[in-house]
This record gives sequence, structure tokens and C-alpha cells, in this order.
Amino acid sequence: MDSLHFYKYQGAGNDFVIFDNRDRVFPSEDTALISRLCDRRFGVGGDGIILLNQHATYDYEMVYHNADGSVAMCGNGARCAVHLANYLGIIKAETTFQAHDGVHTAKIEGEQVTMNLSDVSQIDSYDDGYFLDTGTRHFVRVLPEEQLLSDYDVITEGKKLRYDDRFMPEGTNANFAQSVDDRVQMRIYERGVENETLSSGTGITAVALALAHADNLASPITVQAKGGRITIAFEREESGGFTQVFMTGPAVMVFEGTVFV
Repeated sequence: MDSLHFYKYQGAGNDFVIFDNRDRVFPSEDTALISRLCDRRFGVGGDGIILLNQHATYDYEMVYHNADGSVAMCGNGARCAVHLANYLGIIKAETTFQAHDGVHTAKIEGEQVTMNLSDVSQIDSYDDGYFLDTGTRHFVRVLPEEQLLSDYDVITEGKKLRYDDRFMPEGTNANFAQSVDDRVQMRIYERGVENETLSSGTGITAVALALAHADNLASPITVQAKGGRITIAFEREESGGFTQVFMTGPAVMVFEGTVFV
């Protein structure tokens, strides 16, 4: 029986099992193992698995696997990987790294990590919300003030949107947002996890940009998810797109250990 050393992290409530995989020992093609490690009863427990790999050009490569084994970009996961890279001495206060959606820069100050995200050139408007790609695909439905976000059936409605014909075959994450008295809150049904999670970095970014687009909210926008707060800063283009998108939020090591596989 082989063993693997891991680090358990959480970023605004999203939790991850991270492996220092610079020696490439993790069997990343083993989706059954990834799912088992993410299982909260039979594994370590997490929303996803992160591999910190060596990279020839940049400080490292961050590879994120959803609990079903699929590969995606994860903003909160990427920030947690930055924190671990600093802890391991791979980087100092600033870094440039490769992720699924391209190259990112980040800086770390204590448990707060600020990271740039991809430019968003287009937001598609529908009668029931907005669709955009912030490194991964997100649909944002803005709820009226009279409808309590806390009572909303995120799992049922999220699953409908996740498999909506408009967004197939890839599907989409489904975010539900509300802005009341300049306080922005959100909940998310996450593709790949196939359930509600406590947060999503790219989802919070999608919510902030969708509200900036729809309601002309100014940068920065702080969004409260179930698991914590994240602040999104951005610059608006005349064309309606967004550049210089930065996410700032916590990245916390919870524990480290060894798992037998």
C-alpha cells in the first residue's frame, strides 16, 4: 500500500486536498482515487484535489480536479495553492504560475492572497440571468429583494441550470446572487461537485462582474458567500468587457497528513 502526503486547505469555505506533486507521483488519471479522496466519509474530504506540479517556465503549475475527476480552473483553489507554494518555499511574496485557463500572477500577505483572473470580454444576457466565463463557465441569476436567498432551493434550481440545453454539452456552474443595501451575497451549485458548495472564487467573480454589468456597480465589490468574503476589483472597458480582474480572499491551511492509496 502506497502513501501520499497531503495538505488540507480552505479558502472562504471551499476546501481542498493539495499534493506537492513536483515529483509527479500522484496518479492524476485515477478519477476513482480522486473521488474517494474528496469523499467526506471514506477519504480526506474536499471540494476538489489540487496538484502542485513543476513548470519549466513559471514558478509552478496548479492543476485542479473536481471531485468527479474533471479538470477545471478554481479561483479559491488557486489562492490556496499560492499559500502552500509560499509555505513550501517555492515562492516568496509574489508568484507567476500556470493554471488550466492560462497564466496567473498572485501575491500573498498573511492569509490573504490576491490573484489576477482572466479578462472577461463578453457577458451574455438572458431573461433569467447572465452567462460569462471567468476561467470557468458560470451562470448568474439575480434574485429580487423580496425573495430570501437563504430560503432559495439552490440544489434544485442549480441542477436545472447546470444541465440547461443553452450551456450543454459542457454545462455550467449556477450562481444565485442578491444585492441589498450595497451588500452582495451569493450561493452556488458547482459543476463537478454536483452540489451546493460554501463558496467559489470564479463564481464570486462572475457574480461581481454580472452585477457590475447589470447595475453599474463600481469596483471593488465584496461578495459574501456561505463560507466567507471575497473582494473583486476590476476595470471596465468601453466595449462592456472587464480587464485587470483581481480576487482577494483568505487561504488557510487546516492540517496536513498522510493518506494510504
